[in-house]
Amino acid sequence: MIARGLTGSCLVFVGGLIVSPLPDTARLLHLDVFTVVRETMPGRMFGLALVLAGLGLLATAWLTLCRQVAGTQATGRDAALGTVRRAALVWSAPLMVAPPLFSRDGWSYAAQGMLTTLGVSPYDHGPAALRGPIVNAVDPRWMDTPTPYGPLPLILGDLAARLTSDPWVLVVFHRCIAVTGLVLLAWAIPRLARWTGVNPALSTGIVIASPLMMANGIGGLHNDLLMVGLMAAALVVAAEGSWQWAAVLGGAAAAVKLPGGLICIAVALVSLPLAATMVKRVRRLAAVGAISLGTLFGMGAAWGLGAGWVAALAVPGSVNTPLSAPTVLGGALDQVAELLGAGTGDAFFLDLVRALATVASGVVVLGIALGWRTGDRVGALHATVVMMSALLLLSPVVHLWYFLWLVPFLAPVRLDRLGTTLLMALSIIAGVVAPLDSSLHGAYLLIVLGSIHAAVLIAILLFTRRSRDRLERIARAEWLLAR
Repeated sequence: MIARGLTGSCLVFVGGLIVSPLPDTARLLHLDVFTVVRETMPGRMFGLALVLAGLGLLATAWLTLCRQVAGTQATGRDAALGTVRRAALVWSAPLMVAPPLFSRDGWSYAAQGMLTTLGVSPYDHGPAALRGPIVNAVDPRWMDTPTPYGPLPLILGDLAARLTSDPWVLVVFHRCIAVTGLVLLAWAIPRLARWTGVNPALSTGIVIASPLMMANGIGGLHNDLLMVGLMAAALVVAAEGSWQWAAVLGGAAAAVKLPGGLICIAVALVSLPLAATMVKRVRRLAAVGAISLGTLFGMGAAWGLGAGWVAALAVPGSVNTPLSAPTVLGGALDQVAELLGAGTGDAFFLDLVRALATVASGVVVLGIALGWRTGDRVGALHATVVMMSALLLLSPVVHLWYFLWLVPFLAPVRLDRLGTTLLMALSIIAGVVAPLDSSLHGAYLLIVLGSIHAAVLIAILLFTRRSRDRLERIARAEWLLAR
């Protein structure tokens, strides 16, 4: 099982070297054979096939792992948890030194750290202010845009860029930062699961060893992994330790990406006594907010970065993603209006629906802050699930890796058999289709062929009788043990 997953990770690594953008300094580009493979359609299709085959092996190994730990009795759960953590460590090892897979965001992180080192604010200038290999693999779409991220990844990127200017080395450093989030999840998820009485080994396995995590969290190298790790740690610390330190962790999560700050609401709720009065609720929310905002803005001030990320928050919304419900709905309404000759403009309904969805998500968050039950650990976990679900459903921009915001808090919840099955199916699909993102940079035939390949692979993993039986056994075992 662990060996199968390791083989899959190695295939993803090798295939990723073929399909992923690389800087000019990459020594592999000086190998004629390697260059020919990367620059021909058959060669790139071969690389994509390796990646998808590797993700398939990872998915089957993960299902076997989950089935193995799902039926573990209470006395053997510590050993099962160790097996899960070991599997995640081994499977992620080959991906640690890979270039950013399925997205070019990692190259942007390296460039933004270099800008900070040179005293150029990434909140005022995009990577285009730099020259040389550091920007060779940055997505052209983001070359002239400031970063919407908080100060924490910029500070860490600055420290790394003071030691080296090699883009690939900087990428490995940023992946180590992301893996810090994985370590925090490996620590926090079992504790969250014990609150709800579900199997901590299975909950942890669903989160830290899934195809979603391997493809998008580790391989894709996104700041979202560090953000959600800090969020989970904040919730645990609030319930089992100090709400003040939990507020600091919540501020640090927001200092990665602003949605991470929503965990501060759950921190306030869980740290209050049962049935707290509205006055106590508002005071605690204000206190947690003050500490978290002090952490967020204090980092920027201490490093001389300021709060320029506020003005750059609209940058992600400049793209339309098919996973965003408001974007799809607004775009469809604009097309209908154009067919009817309504004269409403190119993006009238798109902007309107996005704005209404943003307001609706704010209403959900405010309602939870002022109306959700207090002093209840499970209730605080459920509140976090509702907030992150609303954010994913109503956000104007949703990428595959945004599901990392939700799964770590949904996995420890006591779900029924259908819910567990759907959660695992989501984790497989979001991982297997990851290669069909921007890493293919314009190879449309490759995207079509890869989509067919991925569809076949998903069908094999989810819709064959053997796979259905495997998922059913996992869900049934968890459901029976949770009763």
